[in-house]
Amino acid sequence: MKFSDYMGEWLYGKDGYYATYKNIGKEGDFYTSVSTSKFFGGTVAKHIISLVDDGFLAKNGTICEIGAHHGYFLADVVEFIYTLRPELLKSFNFAIVERFDALREFQSSYFKESFGDVVKLAHYKSLSELRCENAFFIANEIFDAFPCELYYKGKSARVDGHEVIFDADNVWIEQKAKKYHKDRGEIALGYEEFAIEMASACKKFEFMSFDYGEMQARPDFSLRIYSKHEVIPFFEDNTKREELFAKSDITYDVTFEHVKDAFVEAGTEFIEFKTQMVALVNMGILELLEILKENADEKIYKQELEKVKVLIMPNFLGERFKMIRFRKG
Repeated sequence: MKFSDYMGEWLYGKDGYYATYKNIGKEGDFYTSVSTSKFFGGTVAKHIISLVDDGFLAKNGTICEIGAHHGYFLADVVEFIYTLRPELLKSFNFAIVERFDALREFQSSYFKESFGDVVKLAHYKSLSELRCENAFFIANEIFDAFPCELYYKGKSARVDGHEVIFDADNVWIEQKAKKYHKDRGEIALGYEEFAIEMASACKKFEFMSFDYGEMQARPDFSLRIYSKHEVIPFFEDNTKREELFAKSDITYDVTFEHVKDAFVEAGTEFIEFKTQMVALVNMGILELLEILKENADEKIYKQELEKVKVLIMPNFLGERFKMIRFRKG
């Protein structure tokens, strides 16, 4: 089978890694910015409010997370909107795009427990189901989870059992590899369709996404497995790979130039690309910490400050993760 089909089964098959609820953070296989600090979602909430104040986002606009997993990110956004501009909870529409039934059930239960009937949450299996006039779309670590093909010196990979063999011809993959100056590495599939779906779903929107990678493509393979916070190179051991199939996360570095091209070709305007550190500071994470300092005891403030440091410090998540932003309308 093609490598993309193998990766799709690993992550999204009937018994795939993302098909059922998984812990993230200390008890899971990896950490995310969402699992690190509520101030990640809080800073996005502050930015959303600024879009309303600037007149870009309507007070009855849709706030939609794509691939929400637990739903914690959007819930943190809601919590901070309530703190900073509570009247917007009555007018905003909140939504999650999530393909898996089990995760939708968990998200609905979590929102019900957290907000009761104050927040109404709509669910969509895909962006193609959603139609709206004005929206803010947010995603965290979504582009690294799109299936990819593996490419090496003119040949694409196929998988026999769990062995990866580079002997297939694929004109589209070869063209993408040449475009992004790669003689080896991952070529993501689905960015173009995803961008077109979003552009078709809403007349006027902003889309913000955080992920790890660089604007230009890496010159090598980055594909790796995360299992209980251990990073395992994908090509290290066929037997190990078979053992971890569908039981652990598999991921790769995002080529953001590919993401950018997909959205621009879909008629969406590229706004900016920044490190997570710069993006969160520019959107006001330090101002939020000051508000906490003025309204909470010192112990709580110091605890949250340490978590925020993980989000923004260069030696933690601040430089490794990037933010990319697009607009339409």
